[in-house]
Amino acid sequence: MARSWERMVQRNTQQINKQRKKQGKESIYASTSSAAAKSSDVFKGRNIVFPVVLMLLGIMFWVVGSIDEAKGSGILANWLGVVLYFLLAALLFFRRPYLKVERARLSTIKYNRERLLPAADIEKITVTRGTVSIKYKGKRTQWVFSRLINRYDIKAMTERLEQFAKQNHVEIVNE
Repeated sequence: MARSWERMVQRNTQQINKQRKKQGKESIYASTSSAAAKSSDVFKGRNIVFPVVLMLLGIMFWVVGSIDEAKGSGILANWLGVVLYFLLAALLFFRRPYLKVERARLSTIKYNRERLLPAADIEKITVTRGTVSIKYKGKRTQWVFSRLINRYDIKAMTERLEQFAKQNHVEIVNE
């Protein structure tokens, strides 16, 4: 019953928002969504190490392919491989990793998907000089955000995570 009610409310809201958009008015719930967007902080990094490794691999394959050019077979495959290494390096460089801190959850992009972590599932947050680690409850996995690898602003991230930990009663360890 509750799901059907939610669907009905959602459909009616969409219809009314379409009508209000045609009339030039602001949509319903627009102010609450902008308030939610203001309550979240996004800390963006820059992936440098892995794209540099891919570029070096591409250069290595280019050099090996140019040395073995006397045979003349497989030149197209070699160039295709080199170009694909460079494209993958560019893709990883321009796609910036991030940590999004909201009121009661954290999110980041891992393995090409956005991963969400509610505050109830966080065991502890460990802060060192160059890294921030977020450990899951009951699992051995953790999220690690590093200044050396991904160029995050660790100081600003630490300040916001301390506020997050205080609000959600999560243990924070400064090492």
